Amino acid sequence: MQAKAQKYLFDALCACEAIVEFTDGRSLADYSADLLRRSAVERQFEILGEAFGRLDNIAPEHRSQNPDIGKIIGMRNRIIHGYDTVDDNIVWDAVINHVPPLLEWLQAFDL
Repeated sequence: MQAKAQKYLFDALCACEAIVEFTDGRSLADYSADLLRRSAVERQFEILGEAFGRLDNIAPEHRSQNPDIGKIIGMRNRIIHGYDTVDDNIVWDAVINHVPPLLEWLQAFDL
């Protein structure tokens, strides 16, 4: 695997780990009520989406291995460009239902 692709996968892994750490033991209500936590999680989704976008440009075969890559890139775009339309429920759904399997997929690369 080329070094840049490995770096982007590592950045994505670190972002997923941070999201898990920042939300561990929390509920949607906790998340929604905490501006600092929401900001931190959204920042990690920005990093995650940016890393996958860059990965997609140099190693597009990864998208076929994990279809959530396109969704994460889209989420990054929404958070950055549509900051006023970000829905906590959608972010929380991604935290609960999409980040854990994504983290597992990234951990398999043994970065």
